Amino acid sequence: MKRWLWLGLGLSGLVASGCGGDEPGPIIEPQACPGTSELALPRTAASALSANTAEDGVIITYKPTVSASALGASADIAAAVEREGGTVKRRIPNLNMVSARLSPAAIAALKLRPDVVSVTPNRRVFAMGLPTPPPLVSWQGAFSTQGSVGEYTEGLKMVQAPQVWDSNSDGVFDIGAPTGEGVKVCVIDSGWDSKHPELKAAFLKGRDFVDDDDDASDQSESLGVVTVGGGHGTHVSATILAQFGPGSGGRVSPGEDPNGVVGVAPGASLLVARVLDTDGGGRTDDVIAAVDWCYSQGAKIASLSLGAPDPSESEKLVFEKVWDGGKGMLSVAASGNDGKEGIAYPAAYLPSVMAVGAVDLKGEHATFSQSGQELSVVGPGVGVLSATVLGAASLSSLTVASGPIASAPLTYTAQGTYTGRLVDCGLGADRSACGASATCEGFVAYVDRGDLFFEEKARNVIQAGARAVIIGNNVEEDGDGTFTLGSANDHWVPTVSVSMANGAMLKKLVGKEVTVTTTGLDYQRESGTSMATPHVSGVAALVFSARPDLSPAHVRAVLEKTAKDDAVTPGKDKKYGYGLVQAAKAVELARSLPEGGGPLPLP
Repeated sequence: MKRWLWLGLGLSGLVASGCGGDEPGPIIEPQACPGTSELALPRTAASALSANTAEDGVIITYKPTVSASALGASADIAAAVEREGGTVKRRIPNLNMVSARLSPAAIAALKLRPDVVSVTPNRRVFAMGLPTPPPLVSWQGAFSTQGSVGEYTEGLKMVQAPQVWDSNSDGVFDIGAPTGEGVKVCVIDSGWDSKHPELKAAFLKGRDFVDDDDDASDQSESLGVVTVGGGHGTHVSATILAQFGPGSGGRVSPGEDPNGVVGVAPGASLLVARVLDTDGGGRTDDVIAAVDWCYSQGAKIASLSLGAPDPSESEKLVFEKVWDGGKGMLSVAASGNDGKEGIAYPAAYLPSVMAVGAVDLKGEHATFSQSGQELSVVGPGVGVLSATVLGAASLSSLTVASGPIASAPLTYTAQGTYTGRLVDCGLGADRSACGASATCEGFVAYVDRGDLFFEEKARNVIQAGARAVIIGNNVEEDGDGTFTLGSANDHWVPTVSVSMANGAMLKKLVGKEVTVTTTGLDYQRESGTSMATPHVSGVAALVFSARPDLSPAHVRAVLEKTAKDDAVTPGKDKKYGYGLVQAAKAVELARSLPEGGGPLPLP
């Protein structure tokens, strides 16, 4: 049984409406079903390059002193911060930097110190995509040399990776072919899933700059509650070096290879630097510390599928340091997903960072990919299949008496199966939207797409007793749609979406039994310059593997020289840079160069 609550009116309102006046009747809404009343609307995850998120304090760059060690100089600045009433967040002694939280007056006072070079905002950075902890020592194993050509994704083939290490397409690495072996790639992102079979053999070491520990898993714990991230770093890492062969795959969608996928450079070694939290956001000082850590670990390549709309002088300094005039570490970063002209940062720091844009699987410019003169090359960035956190992706099915109906799972849906009566809940605007047919014993809610967030619709109908939810699209050309519940929540139920036509058909079946099923998958397709960036990082690893004597400056020049130019605007341009990276051509050119690479620019 349900109880009903009077909302929004006092006793006088009830009397007025009962006397035949013009006042509207009382607003009533059913009480939330037991076990759902504590369900709160999940916060919306931060979008890439959100310019409205407040900075987290400042980054202070100071002059090194001749008489003091790096640690001593750092301690002096930290003491000065504390004297001004501030709080030190992070010290980076070898870069002469300290991040801190300070009042405006304290910042002004620090700027007057002769040993302070600059005080810049510790701005927020964001992912460009739209739990057993790993051991603290290397567990890298021998990578497999044999697999299945079914693991070759569309993006992999677009960048010619299989032509480098499987030239005859027999599913076996060619003897002596460069696979990335001997090359350390550092992924600066949201961490990784330490249990995913695609990455275990490649992993060397990790560092979590969000939680300040050595467990770089894509998760955080607070008050005993573990929150798992969206798998962004796992997807990026697997695009670079997912393992080849039997046993390396997880749960895949029907029609996909049971071994999962293979990365661009499957022989490379993985370093993981976690700087993005479970909402996909991070801070500049963590990025700075992560870049410095990657360099200290001997990484040849740092891959950053993240960024911010504005530059940071402190951040620029660390990229220049590790670039070391083209002799240090190659940093590869996403150009941004706002679809505008102007490259995000750090991608726009020339020449110390390679900016990567995205193309679709036809090689055409992706509309979301930011453009600009700093753009170096492009990579596949639309519908890229790769690994994700185990079980984080979903496969859905929807069945009625007449048979199956096409559907798509909403991101963050719960997994499971439920069979029940179909109830029309309209727009799902509140708990009363499902009407008298809704009971706490359970039902399947049909909800039309509308102005409300999907998570709000889901919350309302779940509180009305729904054990599964179907969202009907209202845009014909969108098909089933690609929708999200915003973020993970323990109260979600299996939730799927259907096309406009199938939605109209389902409305005619109200009162009939339907079955909604969602199951977990370990691979998913994602889009963004986040996905293009690791393709380029992987190709760079293949070139370094073929020619370990080349400098980062030479490898960058090789990638740009051999990129496939677009047919729309020949020559380097703002949307494609030099073009789509081509691994086979890059390795061929690299092998033809003299020892050390010879003079730059390349002839």
